[in-house]
Amino acid sequence: MKLQHHIDALFEAGTDEAGRGCLSGPVTAAAVILPKDFHHPVLNDSKQLTEKQRYMLRPIIEKEAIAWAVAHVSPEEIDEINILNASILGMHRSIDQLKQRPDFIAVDGNKFKPYQDIPHHCQVKGDATYMNIAAASVLAKTYRDDRMKELATEYPEYGWERNAGYPTKGHRDAIREFGATPHHRKSFQLLPAQLNLFGD
Repeated sequence: MKLQHHIDALFEAGTDEAGRGCLSGPVTAAAVILPKDFHHPVLNDSKQLTEKQRYMLRPIIEKEAIAWAVAHVSPEEIDEINILNASILGMHRSIDQLKQRPDFIAVDGNKFKPYQDIPHHCQVKGDATYMNIAAASVLAKTYRDDRMKELATEYPEYGWERNAGYPTKGHRDAIREFGATPHHRKSFQLLPAQLNLFGD
């Protein structure tokens, strides 16, 4: 599908997050303002891309963008304000860091809180529709994966360099065996309910 640019805003930021469904690690958001004539044949929703394609695109996006930024929201913050609010907070933080103030914000998904007085538009599957949201999705995903690989060196038992903190069987088996780490989200159901951690 050919991605499009949004309306005729001069500086439109696309924003997206990665890691909402994970059991551990931050939720990571990015915001990107692309030039109007930006196009790349490979760019798409990061979930449709291979890891190699994402890391190939990242330096291109960073070099060509008018502005870009990435922000993490910690597991402690997620536990305190819930994952939806943490995702929106991450998007706001990434927009805060843009060196060019946007005059319009395109948001992936259907939930957002107004950012200052800048108009915004929420788009379900926006990362497969709009170029700047797709670019933000690539940055959010790759920077979050990098962070999880760093954390995996501290806690190698959990396989975060492979599962990125998602609830895979291997990840859950490790939680069962070794317990939760400070990087796990305590407000999330780390193990299925029928499993009693303490035995009978």
